[in-house]
Amino acid sequence: MGVGWLSAIIIGGLAGWLAGIMMDLRFGVLMNIVIGIVGAVVANAIFTRAGIYVASGWLGYLVTGFIGSCILLFVAKLVRR
Repeated sequence: MGVGWLSAIIIGGLAGWLAGIMMDLRFGVLMNIVIGIVGAVVANAIFTRAGIYVASGWLGYLVTGFIGSCILLFVAKLVRR
């Protein structure tokens, strides 16, 4: 079961915001949403390749988005240096 577009935006924004706090990199609200959604897609691709399946629905999307956002923010932190 997937989430709708509006839910994906809200959950992605929350995931990006939480990852920004944890990684100590804060961007604007719009960038947090983008990072959260892209992070969820990236993490989902990585997990699928590795054979790891996260729970579906909003909680799975939040966990996947958070992990993917942390990965993206880590890469952004490396590029900034």
